[in-house]
Amino acid sequence: MDIDAWVWWLIGAVGLGIPLVLTAMPEFGMFAVGAVAAAVVAALGGGVVAQVLVFVVVSVALIAVVRPIAARHRSGQSGHASGIDALKGRQAVVLERVDGSGGRIKLAGEVWSARSFDGDQSFESGRQVDVVDIDGATAVVM
Repeated sequence: MDIDAWVWWLIGAVGLGIPLVLTAMPEFGMFAVGAVAAAVVAALGGGVVAQVLVFVVVSVALIAVVRPIAARHRSGQSGHASGIDALKGRQAVVLERVDGSGGRIKLAGEVWSARSFDGDQSFESGRQVDVVDIDGATAVVM
């Protein structure tokens, strides 16, 4: 029984797909896609060297491009701050005198309770301050 090369590549792709499903390692899927690309080359009549080159190039390209993106998503770091993390470092306007014990600021269009980072420092109404931290529902400013 003589099996064409493209069938062997598809068998290899399925073989690489099994550990992808069992281990959830995307690298196996990228190798499987490389094997499918090599099967296409084999079906079009490409030689063994062309098949292997396509397999290697497609697999390496996918790993080089997709793996960093997947790692970034897996770590949960999108590069954009959201929620209270997005408020840190922003400027706010003092509405009511802010000192170590409290006060009010306008931050991102909302009124926040605030206290100064340095308990001895105070900021008068109308002054711009920088938000250095959010402690519960209180902005810590300086």
